[in-house]
Amino acid sequence: MPLYVYSITAKDHPLRLDGLDGVGSESSPLRTITAGPLCAIVSDIDEAVRPKRRDLTAHQAVQERLMTDGTVLPLQFGYIAPAERAVRAVLESDADSYLATLERLEGCAEYHVRVSQADDAPLLQQILEDLPEARELNERIRGGDRDPGLPLALGEMVAHEVQARQETLAAGLAEALIPFSREHLTRPPSGSDFLNLSLLVPDEHKDSLRTAEANIAREIDSGIELRFSGPLPPYTFVQ
Repeated sequence: MPLYVYSITAKDHPLRLDGLDGVGSESSPLRTITAGPLCAIVSDIDEAVRPKRRDLTAHQAVQERLMTDGTVLPLQFGYIAPAERAVRAVLESDADSYLATLERLEGCAEYHVRVSQADDAPLLQQILEDLPEARELNERIRGGDRDPGLPLALGEMVAHEVQARQETLAAGLAEALIPFSREHLTRPPSGSDFLNLSLLVPDEHKDSLRTAEANIAREIDSGIELRFSGPLPPYTFVQ
């Protein structure tokens, strides 16, 4: 029977799985498959798994429970193995890699930092105050100058300055937060975000990271939105 695989741990992990639901419309009990020094957490499944809220929540709940008791290698949602022997074969063949990753992630959790421009008005006003060229173009437009090239020139100038200032701010924020991490990964931002940073943070640094976050939130411009999440299972740093 196919198995849904949630995560991998060391075999001496406490593995408190009581009270947790598995994924699927007819949830099967969670169980473990042990091979040498490793253990996989699985449940039987007889259907395709789609990212419905209930199943995403069940998947995440398993990772979070395991993370409270020890190091876990969380698999991304949707991993299905054809049979128990396939899971055991993977644990045996890749044991050294999994053990090395468990050691690397020991005592750490993942934190996400995303920053976006929630309100453009303060930044645009500041740019007009700081750049005489932009201010002059804006005043000519507001004064009734009908030159059709003025709005385009002003728009390009402001857009370039917005990007430059956001990149500078993103670099400064990353520089301030990365020292609290053991590893980090910066992803291309999407939507209105201009920083998407993942941090692998040791337990002994999490309070200092939170203090740094609070200080940044107080000092950052009013038009900037800082979104900080964690501690989370270290999905980003499982290799």
